[in-house]
Amino acid sequence: MRNNSIIFLDYASTTPVDPRVVDVMMPYFNQKYGNSSSTHKYGQQAEESLEDSRQVVADLIGSKSKEIIFTSCGSESDNMALRGVAFAERKSRGASHILISPVEHHAVSNTVNQLQELHGFEVEIIPVDRYGMVDPDEVQKRIRPDTAIVSVIHANNEIGSVNPIDEIGKICRSRGIRFHTDAVQGAAHLPVNVDSLNVDLMSIGAHKFYGPKGVGILYVREGTPIVPSLTGGGQENNLRAGTHNIPYIVGLAKAFDLAQQGHQERLSHYLPLRDRIINQTLDQIPSVKLTGHPSHRLPNHTSFVFKGVDGNTLLMMLDAAGYACSSGSACKTGDPEPSEVLLALGFPREWTLGSLRVTIGQMTTMDEIEGFLETLPGLIHQVRELITL
Repeated sequence: MRNNSIIFLDYASTTPVDPRVVDVMMPYFNQKYGNSSSTHKYGQQAEESLEDSRQVVADLIGSKSKEIIFTSCGSESDNMALRGVAFAERKSRGASHILISPVEHHAVSNTVNQLQELHGFEVEIIPVDRYGMVDPDEVQKRIRPDTAIVSVIHANNEIGSVNPIDEIGKICRSRGIRFHTDAVQGAAHLPVNVDSLNVDLMSIGAHKFYGPKGVGILYVREGTPIVPSLTGGGQENNLRAGTHNIPYIVGLAKAFDLAQQGHQERLSHYLPLRDRIINQTLDQIPSVKLTGHPSHRLPNHTSFVFKGVDGNTLLMMLDAAGYACSSGSACKTGDPEPSEVLLALGFPREWTLGSLRVTIGQMTTMDEIEGFLETLPGLIHQVRELITL
């Protein structure tokens, strides 16, 4: 995607809205604009669209429609899952122990940190290997009778590694512990059947798969104890009060349907581009390392660390050269401190400050990638020279 000749290579941060998604959303702004909680025909029309969208999502992930909760984004879904289950489990059985990995999105890590600091929960960190992946045996070792919830990211936004969620979920289920996964990145590129993954709660955000920003999903398995996140009306099974954003919910359902139905076609497009970036970067640039697993990673995701490089300077130079990339997380861009994810992988500071994430999209071409790969080595050299001055 181009904007004033800038080539967009930051699809893990967001995606443009698919024109087909825009088309289905438009009538709900000024024609079918009823409030789904109203009883008249406008409201009935909105409620029908709401429940149709809920059923589409449920069918795609293999759940019941009543297990789908619409939220404002993936971050809200993470917050709702963690806070809701933690408070409910502590109230019902005194559970106050939370297990997460050190490579979670901040919507998970900052939420559990607040639960610890303000509400007295105990947070334990599950170690990861050099690829940022969780070993299910490490989860097995750390689950306790008083564990309220376990949360492990499905596919990491910074380094692209995909965790063995199904195995972790199986362990949690055998121990009677609720298991949540942040699948905001994974749902855009991988099948996310809730029974195959053995999850009790799963977070999804629409703008990662060519849907609108500002709408997400929390899957909550029937019978999972959870405290409401917003109180007021009875919307979303009394778990999240508030007027439904019907245009965005309809758009989410359409975008998710398109994303989940076209996996193989997109894989054949993404993998040659992804592997070209990885192989050429590692071959052409000195003192560089791939971050994340070389194969068990998202199909559109590449990420690196460069020794002796300031990542923010590199991003600015890439932008000036016509390429929009990221330092690893859209939430970290501009932060001079090392990424917690890269530190968890064991990289020293002189490597972690030089991170780069390059993620491709449906419209990315090989010509664009070749141009990027011709440009990158020279910019890395320039940044290193600036640092040594």
